[in-house]
Amino acid sequence: MRNSRCSSGTLAWGILLSLFTISFAAVVSAQSAPPSSPPADWGPVSINLEEFEYPYPVEYMNFSIYGEEVRIAYMDVAPAGPANGQTVIFHHGGLYYGWYWSEQIKALTQEGYRVLVKDRLGWGKSSKPIIPYSINLWASNTARLMDHLEIDQAALVGHSIGGQMVTRFAFLYPERITHLVTVNQVGLTDRRAGRGFRPLTGEVNANPDMKAVYSSLLRWASDNYGAWQPEFLEHMRIRYGQRLSGDWPRMAYVSRLTGHMRGMDTVVNDWQHIQTKTLILGGAEDYPTFAEEARHAADTFPNGEVFLIPGIGHNPHEEVPDIVSTELIRFLEP
Repeated sequence: MRNSRCSSGTLAWGILLSLFTISFAAVVSAQSAPPSSPPADWGPVSINLEEFEYPYPVEYMNFSIYGEEVRIAYMDVAPAGPANGQTVIFHHGGLYYGWYWSEQIKALTQEGYRVLVKDRLGWGKSSKPIIPYSINLWASNTARLMDHLEIDQAALVGHSIGGQMVTRFAFLYPERITHLVTVNQVGLTDRRAGRGFRPLTGEVNANPDMKAVYSSLLRWASDNYGAWQPEFLEHMRIRYGQRLSGDWPRMAYVSRLTGHMRGMDTVVNDWQHIQTKTLILGGAEDYPTFAEEARHAADTFPNGEVFLIPGIGHNPHEEVPDIVSTELIRFLEP
């Protein structure tokens, strides 16, 4: 494969096997599955996560968009030692939050990187305006944040739908990105054909069936992780608790807007135009065709390579954080 690197390569396996052995021991001793019913102490969680403490101080960028005053929450973490002059900006996935990059933040700052992690507009600690969301909007918000912090260039890393956002950023702002990394990106193929178009009605379920909600979260856990670890339960607690919040109808509508937008946009036609050094990284067991689609994407990018981790699902940065951090550090080296 042109410009591609598979997980079966000698170097990849050397890194992979040494780190995977350590990680596997921890996985074996971990709880094998989330509890079959929600813990009794789970209560409402605010849609802006006011009661949830992030691993590093949270700051806010205020601005106006579509006539609404909003703010984007972000963590700006300085190098732990001598700075190498490089900045890395992490983008979370669709139903996630910036805090789940904590292990990568620690690893990269120890290597001298400045690390910026933002909650995208409409999620996490950021504002939840009812506006026309789009991949272009989220990409431009990253550029806006870089301007706010006087950052000329940065490497961008995006997980799941965040992979679409950083890809679109590389397409729109090629002079401002040094490296592009997607982690188990959704939308590696264009599946819009034949789906039709159904405009949003504005209707949401303001009184969800919490038993059904928890059942859906159990399916999510099974689909997204190759091996369950107790710390992943925090995602479920937040998602369950937000449905008990009085602001849930607003959160539900923003979530539907996001999903609707994602289904009608694609970044696959951006790839051949992006000259940025690109890494397609992921857990190989995400879904049946992910590994094949990841290799195809790496071949399509002019300067693409691929790194796949066997036995791991949609969230490798949480399941095997040491492997992901080591590969990021290797790839980001000048």
